[in-house]
Amino acid sequence: MVDFSKLTLSNKEPVYVQIAYYVKKQILAGFAEPGEELPSRRELAALLGINPNTVQKAYKLMEDEGYLRTIGNSGSIIYTDDEVLSSIRNELTKGLVSDFVIAAKDINMTFKQAIDLISEVWDDI
Repeated sequence: MVDFSKLTLSNKEPVYVQIAYYVKKQILAGFAEPGEELPSRRELAALLGINPNTVQKAYKLMEDEGYLRTIGNSGSIIYTDDEVLSSIRNELTKGLVSDFVIAAKDINMTFKQAIDLISEVWDDI
């Protein structure tokens, strides 16, 4: 089961979006496997100390985006295929790079400086 104990919620964006983003990261990192069941809406709400309606909204978003399936009352499971994985990978990596580029441009870093920094840090980590 996805370990939601490591999810730290912030005030930067809606909680339901943060939950969905966390599950995407878990899928991409290989910590959430296809067919894996997520906690019930009430269980997750209790764990995170939030309203069950917020969890319902997160599950609905994940279903709409195609990486969660709910069948009747049998629970919600992770669903991925090549298309879903590709979509998640593109979204998350593009977001990370965009955040970095915006921050680099904010301090007037040149493209070459950014690439040099990435190369340097890449080898250090």
